[in-house]
Amino acid sequence: MPALVPSRKGGAVRKIKLTPKLNSVVRKRFSRLTVVWCNTAGVPFNTTGFFAILFTANGRRVSTAAFDSFGVVRFPNIVTPTRQRFVIRTFNRNGVLFRTRTIPAGVAAFVIIG
Repeated sequence: MPALVPSRKGGAVRKIKLTPKLNSVVRKRFSRLTVVWCNTAGVPFNTTGFFAILFTANGRRVSTAAFDSFGVVRFPNIVTPTRQRFVIRTFNRNGVLFRTRTIPAGVAAFVIIG
């Protein structure tokens, strides 16, 4: 079978640019931000009764949600990947502050270690 050789008969050969535009990239967006609280070995804490408050970087309260018993808290009103930086504060059932962490922009989930 002969090799395929491009023919120049009947038309012009044109080079086209094949670089995709960044704006045309489809990005999946999810309807909630998920945060997991675990120890340094990666094992989630038993967080029954704990809750978290999510703030914007300038201190405006955005959402409050309760942890489940497996160290997971979900913020259903935060679309991910996040478009801005958030600050999360975790509390026990008595309102004692345990951790304060900054969640960077552009994430779909976050882990609090320690």
